[in-house]
Amino acid sequence: MNEAPAFGRICIVGIGLIGASLAHVVRRKKLAAHLAVCDSDANHRQRALELGIADSVHENAAQAAEGAEIVVVATPIGAFARVGEALKSALKPGMIVTDTGSSKRSVLRDLGPFIPDGVHFVPGHPIAGTEHSGPDAGFAELFEGRWCVLTPPPGTDEAAVEKLANMWRAAGSMIEIMEPGHHDQVLAITSHLPHLIAFTICGTASDLEEVLQQEVIKFSASGFRDFTRIAASDPIMWRDIFLNNRDALLEVAGRMQEDLARLQRAIRWGEGEEIEKLIRQTREIRRKLIEAKQA
Repeated sequence: MNEAPAFGRICIVGIGLIGASLAHVVRRKKLAAHLAVCDSDANHRQRALELGIADSVHENAAQAAEGAEIVVVATPIGAFARVGEALKSALKPGMIVTDTGSSKRSVLRDLGPFIPDGVHFVPGHPIAGTEHSGPDAGFAELFEGRWCVLTPPPGTDEAAVEKLANMWRAAGSMIEIMEPGHHDQVLAITSHLPHLIAFTICGTASDLEEVLQQEVIKFSASGFRDFTRIAASDPIMWRDIFLNNRDALLEVAGRMQEDLARLQRAIRWGEGEEIEKLIRQTREIRRKLIEAKQA
């Protein structure tokens, strides 16, 4: 006998990489009797049907969310206020509203005001991704062995949090509960700053005179290639992340500039021991990352 789906209806608003990957999970694990997808892009809606990752597709968010047990907002975070406005008429007591955004204080600010009493608001962030975007980029294995951070406001119904956590566990994720501001500080250093550096380095290369630029591309070593992979990420998504987590990002960027100045001084004055010390410290971070199976 087949088990009944864990949820009657799940609604995913935004069918890019993360939304499409979650839709693949819902399909593979048979988590919902009905999977509704909303996206403003008609081509994305059509692809969701062609890929078999939606029972219904909608341009209107309220129609997609009607009767859903879980509504997942997976659009760029700059659109959250607009999505909240579109969703509010469909949100009924008992529903769970969550998201996949990389900045949590801004989610509370932009989406929170549209969540009515009785609706469980559990912001979330699956820490997974690639440099690709759009519905065709999605795949069910994206979340396996990765963390999903949930940042429920104080007083959120614990059963609702656990219900959402179980959805992400079904995707293969490990769950961490975190305060929104702390989440934003952590992600500023682990994700947002590396992307800022990658965009800057590739921007520097693009500004080089044409002959040197071609040689940089031709003779790229693995370090530069890794930066170009990160820099190929979706520009709208990362514009929104930088602007919505600006305080934490600027703080860690300032600290990095201080550390860079320290290394520059060591190089300028030929301080080999200081250079070696700094490099050994970074090797320790890499070792811990591998031990945590997050490499």
